[in-house]
Amino acid sequence: MKAAILRQFGTISVEDLPKPEMGDYDALCELVYGATCTGTDSHIIQGCFPFCSPLPTIFGHESTGRVIAVGKKVRHFKEGDLVTRVGTPPVGGCSITWGGFAEYGIAKDHWAMKADGLPASEWTDKRVNQIIPHGINARVAPMFTTWRETLSYLMRLKVNLPGSRVLIMGSGGNGLAFAAHAANEEAEVTVVGATRLQEQVLSKTRTAHYIDYKHSDLTTRLAEHCPQGFDLIIDAIGKNGLVDTVLPCLKPYGTIAAYGIDDYQQVSLNPTRAKGGFRFCDHSNYDEAETHDAVCQLVREGKLDASLWYDLEQPWPLTSIADAFQALWARKSVKALIQLKG
Repeated sequence: MKAAILRQFGTISVEDLPKPEMGDYDALCELVYGATCTGTDSHIIQGCFPFCSPLPTIFGHESTGRVIAVGKKVRHFKEGDLVTRVGTPPVGGCSITWGGFAEYGIAKDHWAMKADGLPASEWTDKRVNQIIPHGINARVAPMFTTWRETLSYLMRLKVNLPGSRVLIMGSGGNGLAFAAHAANEEAEVTVVGATRLQEQVLSKTRTAHYIDYKHSDLTTRLAEHCPQGFDLIIDAIGKNGLVDTVLPCLKPYGTIAAYGIDDYQQVSLNPTRAKGGFRFCDHSNYDEAETHDAVCQLVREGKLDASLWYDLEQPWPLTSIADAFQALWARKSVKALIQLKG
């Protein structure tokens, strides 16, 4: 099978590797589509991701697979099922940093593993392998990773969103997802972002306001825009200094959430810049699996539209994945859809 490999940071190669072998609780999948994550994938490629496996490594964590065979203890997957967050296990001397950019992968029947009494350490992280209901386009399915993760994070903040004022720092794939979720919950959403492309996309999510991050005095502009202060501020980028810059814009006893990982574990803030007490939340508070059904329903209702994130009609072939990332870094799109097999 073909897979996208990093043998050295900064260079992506697409090479032939052995297909993964299938175990008793495994469903062998033909990986059909994957999506790029401009944050995580870019950090991996550039060598600054804090959780990258040793090189050479197969990366990608937003891929969807079609089940083509099942192990003898599998009870919840069947041939033809479309499954989220599938990747190859380590093959051909390559480690995996999720292993999603490959032509074949393995989904785990975590339900059966739990029922059969296997240790939770063997199946808990496989709960991301969830079945996409019939009627949802396979090209939409890669977005479930971003949508589920950000929705879980937002819900776990336990902020009463209807009518609240929400500020999102960052207008990339995750920032756009937070904007869509908050708007769907009837919050008044303001996004600070980088390009006209994202401004045009965000307008279709019912986001109320967009402010260019290059504004000469961003804090003053935000204070004029929302003099009451924001109930919730989400930093979807994670650059050191960004949270500190906008802390004065948080209303007293509001919530500020540092979700982005650009400067992972290096973000600092000066609490005296706040107008009063506040609650701070870090990056790790989410569980993708818990929001799978909710995301399915939002897609069916037309409240989440994958075409705002990437071009559904013209996916990039796996062999051109390096070109897809070059286009992303040139800000020609928010994300890229990658056709993995065929």
